[in-house]
Amino acid sequence: ECEPQYIPEVVKLFTQTAIEIDEGQQYDMDFESRDDVTEEEYIEMIRLKTSVLLACALKLGAILADAPKEDQESLYRFGEKLGLAFQLQDDFLDVYGDFKTFGKKIGGDIMCNKKTYMLINAFRLANEKQRSELQYWIGLQNPVPEEKIASVTHLYDAIGIPDLASARMQAYFEEALGYLDKVALPAEQKVQLLEFANRLMRRNK
Repeated sequence: ECEPQYIPEVVKLFTQTAIEIDEGQQYDMDFESRDDVTEEEYIEMIRLKTSVLLACALKLGAILADAPKEDQESLYRFGEKLGLAFQLQDDFLDVYGDFKTFGKKIGGDIMCNKKTYMLINAFRLANEKQRSELQYWIGLQNPVPEEKIASVTHLYDAIGIPDLASARMQAYFEEALGYLDKVALPAEQKVQLLEFANRLMRRNK
């Protein structure tokens, strides 16, 4: 039998995605030993580690449906931006989520000093006193979990991190919807993707 014409394109997409996910995982591991991770580096890490997989799945569906190249690219970007919003929401809910609805213990990122969007920006925006307090909790050996989580969360609140993170999440989500809007299909044929995106961003409700 003749090989379907889209097979080389699918193989290329899978290969590219696997390489990018591996790069993202390596960045994440490298960040553990660094104290100078920038917001831009973090966003690129979560794009590679999380977003490209969702983007790949959406583009794959478009390829198999023989969609125009423009629509394939728009769906890829839709998944990529949605993935960024999702991961930033994950960071946010790890601090501010409800255990019952979020599904995992709150404060894990704080306890392991994970370089998240929130911690990176807390250090960037903190005043001298706040930065000193953050450094204290980051460097403290064997802290009482409840004390460390409450103290760092209080610092995040004082610095304005919740509003900053929420705004960035919403910006990526709106970018994602903008790319979905570009897909040349009637609105009723994009309802399931829109519902999927909305469900993904309502995990704390």
